[in-house]
Amino acid sequence: MNDLIIQNIQELILPKSTDKPLKGRELDELEVVDNGTVVIKDGKVVYSGPHTDDYEAKEVIDASGKVVSPALVDAHTHLIFGGSREHEMSLKRQGKSYLEILESGGGILSTVKSTREISEEDLFKKAEHDLLTMIKHGVLTVESKSGYGLDKENELKQLRVSNRLAEKYNLNMKHTFLGPHAVPEEAESNEAFLEEMIELLPEVKEYADFADIFCETGVFSVEESKRYMEKAKEAGFKVKIHADEIDPLGGLELAIDEGAISADHLVASSEEGKAKLKNSDTVAVLLPATTFYLDKNDYADARGMLNNGGAIAVATDYNPGSSVTNNLQLAMAIAALKLKLSPNEVWNAVTVNAAKAIDADAGTINQGDQANIVIWDAPNHEYIPYHFGINHAQKVIKDGKVIVDNEFKLD
Repeated sequence: MNDLIIQNIQELILPKSTDKPLKGRELDELEVVDNGTVVIKDGKVVYSGPHTDDYEAKEVIDASGKVVSPALVDAHTHLIFGGSREHEMSLKRQGKSYLEILESGGGILSTVKSTREISEEDLFKKAEHDLLTMIKHGVLTVESKSGYGLDKENELKQLRVSNRLAEKYNLNMKHTFLGPHAVPEEAESNEAFLEEMIELLPEVKEYADFADIFCETGVFSVEESKRYMEKAKEAGFKVKIHADEIDPLGGLELAIDEGAISADHLVASSEEGKAKLKNSDTVAVLLPATTFYLDKNDYADARGMLNNGGAIAVATDYNPGSSVTNNLQLAMAIAALKLKLSPNEVWNAVTVNAAKAIDADAGTINQGDQANIVIWDAPNHEYIPYHFGINHAQKVIKDGKVIVDNEFKLD
């Protein structure tokens, strides 16, 4: 006997199972089944496809008028941090740039101070609240970065919290060491601090899957980023990079040359970098909510990357300074509006391709897959990025069991 059948599904979204990320025109290829059925047993998908009466189960969910999809994958978050930075809103209104706020001791350095001061238990509780919000909005696979400690003690504190969250909720979480996220005020120089972070790589390997670096004007150069990435690979890490967010330094080209699993931001990437994506499996993780929050006019050139045959994903970049949202559905809407992605492209970018960007077994619900599923209170898959700013997730199913039920009922 099966455990659960979801039947009468208005639209069943079935991203393609693939060994490599979807590239170029492939991103617009998405199987959408009308009147679908999903059958689950022992936490796995037994069947997903057109309506069938061939199965029985202990529980049946009627999804008439609903959309069903794989649970979402948020492939770029800064989930673990102390404090908040709402006071910077007034600086933004005065026209202060991100780098100007950073240079005045705000920005990342403000969050570093708060993260250093908060206890590990309080940091855990704060991150737990934010993670549960993500889950309520349909995300069951999350990448979580450090980078607000900028010293051994506090980078490890962040990574321990991230690992504890994954263990407590038995979640598919990936953990990223982003020690070189900024240069702390006490550092003698960029070079000295970078060496300190390189020396920390063997110790953080116990807690982290990836190593990441912020390659940007005023932070770390392409040459410094290259040295860090190569040392990280020697230490057994897969590598990522925050690249070309503000200035076109060549971070995307470096990521491709170094075989990075992803290059993230890429608002200012060069034409040469975008052209190189074609012959690479590096995923360009685009963060449109960041551009929106920073009130910038220029968004990452998603269409150019796809036209060059590249692979892209979309994520929130949830953090306290430049993308203060842990609602991936909102990032989906901004991606549709500002990155000019089709609905099919948006869905693939937050499921299968997002999973490839963090080397996670997630983003699909084909036979044999883990039954991590969302039932959406929406008439079709185009409606969810269209009707923005609210939570459309009605039920979130993890390993075949309903763990979130947002259905509103009046007595």
